[in-house]
Amino acid sequence: MKNSSFDRFKPIAFLGKNTQEIKTIKSLSQNLAATVWLPNSNKTLPNPKLVSDNLKYYDCSLSEHLTKIWEKYRALVFYLATGAVVRLIAPLLKDKNSDPAVIVIDAAGKFVVSLCSGHQGGADLLTKLIAYEIHAIPVITGASSSLQLPAIDILGHAYGWSKGEGNWTGVMAAVARKERLAVIQEAGNSLWHQQLEDNIFDFDSSNIGQSCIWISERQRNLKQSELPQVQWHPRVLWIGIGCERNTAKILIEQAIVTTCDQYHLAHNAIAGIATIDIKRDEVGILELCDAWKLPLKTFTSEKLQQVTVPTPSEIVRKEVGTASVAEAAAICAVAKDADSLIVSKQVFKEPGQSGGVTVAIAKADKEYIGRTGKLYLVGIGPGSLDQITSAAKVAITEADVVIGYSLYLDLIQSLFRPEQIIESFPITQEKQRGARAIELAEWGLTVAMVSSGDCGIYGMAGLVLEQLKGKNWDGKTPKVEVFPGISALQAAASRVGAPLMHDFCAISLSDLLTPWEVIIKRLEAAAMADFVTTLYNPRSQKRTEQIIKAQKIFLKHRDKDTPVAIVRSVYRQEEQITITTLEKMLDHAIDMLSTVIIGNSNTCNHQDWMITPRGYLDHK
Repeated sequence: MKNSSFDRFKPIAFLGKNTQEIKTIKSLSQNLAATVWLPNSNKTLPNPKLVSDNLKYYDCSLSEHLTKIWEKYRALVFYLATGAVVRLIAPLLKDKNSDPAVIVIDAAGKFVVSLCSGHQGGADLLTKLIAYEIHAIPVITGASSSLQLPAIDILGHAYGWSKGEGNWTGVMAAVARKERLAVIQEAGNSLWHQQLEDNIFDFDSSNIGQSCIWISERQRNLKQSELPQVQWHPRVLWIGIGCERNTAKILIEQAIVTTCDQYHLAHNAIAGIATIDIKRDEVGILELCDAWKLPLKTFTSEKLQQVTVPTPSEIVRKEVGTASVAEAAAICAVAKDADSLIVSKQVFKEPGQSGGVTVAIAKADKEYIGRTGKLYLVGIGPGSLDQITSAAKVAITEADVVIGYSLYLDLIQSLFRPEQIIESFPITQEKQRGARAIELAEWGLTVAMVSSGDCGIYGMAGLVLEQLKGKNWDGKTPKVEVFPGISALQAAASRVGAPLMHDFCAISLSDLLTPWEVIIKRLEAAAMADFVTTLYNPRSQKRTEQIIKAQKIFLKHRDKDTPVAIVRSVYRQEEQITITTLEKMLDHAIDMLSTVIIGNSNTCNHQDWMITPRGYLDHK
């Protein structure tokens, strides 16, 4: 199954010299949906699918072939010596803003090296993801990575910001030296502030400092500045358009460009176009949206008529049923009042060109990201990093936002990136946690919601899907993926032997969400049916009687010497393991961090190992 965590880097190519090298990473190339390139001499391979389902050959030298495909892929992964790759790519390097990510995997598959385009091309992040996927060590040498600081030149990518002009090299060098950086933000979200070091980033706009980053919808001329300064442009501007029928695209385009330039607004800060619904098929508008890759929002005349605007027109009202199109549509697009209008309507006509255009511009509080959001529901297992699946590690590291209970987030802290947003919630705020994850994913971010154990077993997966269902989710937007983890019952069982070898069940003793009467019925049924039973949430500070009642129920149906395992904080540093009996289980400490496994009538204890026979030895 292909891992969508790698989608942002596609198309990807793998390059090597022989099949033996490439064959060892077949599963990786499959997961990445990558093209695998080998020289023609490998065409004699008996079964090419042993290497890749997407294997291609080149009939020239590797350097010549690389020249042909250099601009066709966003990422190139070499299974060669680093020195050889350096010599191959050196003549092709042009600009870090356009060069593909270049990554090298050593012959043994132990190291993954980010070689080129670490920030702009995403090689640093892709290196980490590949390393997690193949259980290798990522090698990243950039200053930002070594200092655990966000890379300023990719800071806004997650939010759809456009990179503006400025001395990017100077600012990046200042950050690498850990010098003060003034941040002046006039638009866009401030979520990213959470992860920054206070001793480097200065948000006091009165202190420009040695270097500066502007985050604004406005276009500034920074070329004359003696200090290194850069600018990011969040997409917060919605352009309201009114036009005569069959107005040419070029006139609409000129009107927008002229207006933005007049008011010093960055073209890259434009989020989209808004107009009246009868213009949804206007060719000039549609051609402009297609050329500029902008969304189009349309509103009915009834909706527009309800908006208070600074310059209404009776002529327009008689024509289309509303006194304003451009201004009202811009305001509706940002879902605010007239105060959001930063440019009132401007009328444009050009001699020799048919039609006419009216332009107005409103500013939104929240930027338009322009991506379909993703929601990763991730199980992290017991919490030990070596017990988390490769796919789960990749999802956590790739996500823009990671959300979870603070204890679980602490356990996976080493997987986080400096640019990520990390949000923790108390253990009692599961609904708030799910709602927040959905909100951010609907906005367009990739959100990883983490749960201990398996996210689909007493985890957050079910709640989040229920919440999406309540919002009439279409099943596609945001995109949801579930990454399973080792459940608590599996982890606890692995530490005491093989108690789950026959039919088993799991029952939570928490009556917070399930009535105690229902839990009693389930306990009676499990005990009577001779299921090996795992008890979750066995005892809390306030809830102390349930485990006592559970023991009494099982003693009615099972021998008092039935083996019982109590495993606390499994696979963590404070792990405690107790093997006891059903009669004596309450003599030992049991709390919310404990998992209790009660054996069935055939479960035995041998040298402190619990064994539940499957019946193989009795089968003839």
